[in-house]
Amino acid sequence: MVDTGPTTAERTLERLWPSWEAWAFVVVIAVGCGLVVAPFGAAVMLVVAVVLLAVLGGLLLASTPTVGVDGDHFVAGSARIPVEFLGSPEILDTAGLREARGPGLDARAYLCVRGWIGAGLRVPVTDPADPAPYWLVSSRRPRRLADALRRAMD
Repeated sequence: MVDTGPTTAERTLERLWPSWEAWAFVVVIAVGCGLVVAPFGAAVMLVVAVVLLAVLGGLLLASTPTVGVDGDHFVAGSARIPVEFLGSPEILDTAGLREARGPGLDARAYLCVRGWIGAGLRVPVTDPADPAPYWLVSSRRPRRLADALRRAMD
C-alpha cells in the first residue's frame, strides 16, 4: 500500500451571482441617467449610459460574495470561521429565511444574505468568545452546503 499523504480537504464554494432582475435594474438606471443628459446630445447620452452601466455592473460583480466550505473553514463573503466552532446547520426555505432576517433576527448575528436568493442556512456559533450567536447566509443550494459543512465537521 502506498501512502499518498494527507487527503485534500473538501472545498465546496458557491458564488452568489446577481439575479437577472438585479442586472435589469442596473440597465434601467444606466439608461435613465443617459436620458437625463439627453439634452446635451446623443453622444453625451451614450457615453453616460455606457460608463454608468460599466461602473454599476462592476460594483455589482465586486459585491458578489462566495459562501461555502474551504477545507476546515466556513466561508461567507470576507469572513471565515473554523468549522470546529459551529453547530449543526439549519436549512431555511424562502419563508424561513425571510423570517430569520426579519422579525426573528438577532442583531448580533453575522449576515451574508442577498435579497435575490430565497433560501439559505442558519449556522449556530458555539465559540463562547464569539459575539455572533449564528451566521445567516444565502444559498441557492442550501442542502448541498449544509451537507458539506456536516462532512467538514466530522
